[in-house]
Amino acid sequence: MKVAIYSRGNGQELKEELEELVLRLTSNNIEVLLHYALAELINPVGNTLIDFFSSHEDLNSTVDFLISLGGDGTILDTVTLVRNKNIPILGINYGRLGFLAGISKHELGIAVDALVNRTFVIDKRTLIHLDADRQLFADAPFALNEFSVHKRDISPMIKVNTYLNGEFLNTYWCDGLIVATPTGSTGYNMSCNGPIVFPEAGSFIITPVAPHNLNVRPIVIPDSYIISFEVESRSDEFICAMDARREIVHKDVQLAVRKEKFSINLVRLNENNFLSTLHTKLTWGLDKRN
Repeated sequence: MKVAIYSRGNGQELKEELEELVLRLTSNNIEVLLHYALAELINPVGNTLIDFFSSHEDLNSTVDFLISLGGDGTILDTVTLVRNKNIPILGINYGRLGFLAGISKHELGIAVDALVNRTFVIDKRTLIHLDADRQLFADAPFALNEFSVHKRDISPMIKVNTYLNGEFLNTYWCDGLIVATPTGSTGYNMSCNGPIVFPEAGSFIITPVAPHNLNVRPIVIPDSYIISFEVESRSDEFICAMDARREIVHKDVQLAVRKEKFSINLVRLNENNFLSTLHTKLTWGLDKRN
């Protein structure tokens, strides 16, 4: 078995846990590929089971799993590494809320045992893909959580004409517009009063950011639809974002989003289903009177 490990590189804060993780893996005769950002935290001298990688090009079908050390933002980074290679991602939470990285940093041993004994569940998560009439986001125009457009800095609100399969849906006067996947429904979408959707739901959620019309509400649509946009603004440019990545785009650029052809596999322990995540992360069902 071969396991890649990625983190944004939090320096010495991760050193002890990383050493423990690598030791547990290699003691089970598992090959380890460490991201170059973690190289200074591990001394691989004499250990033939440890190697390093620097980009998505270094990951191939021989990698069985990718372990993400960090929060949900780190998981979003790994999506651009894994791409369409079907490498399952296991998230160890070193962040705050941890909807995606649902395994505690105190459960390293449990996580490794689950990989070794194959006592885990794979959740397939839908991605959203961006099509544009010029290249955006290099060779990774896809996102796990959401696609969004925003006005720039102190610019006035933008006007987003939105179409479903070419048919007019609505004109949004707003600071921005989010198209979230079910996975992203508990992220930026939720912060803007969008609905929470189960990961298995075949849908997208269109949620305006600070709309100027009181009767404008989020809407849930099938993920088989193509959503296209025409952005009007007093400024010549606006912000286009996919998860945590963003680009400045001219208002004449034509944009459309659709369901990506491939999906991402997230590893979870058997007991950590979506309902338990809502209970633990959002304290749903918790009666503070008791």
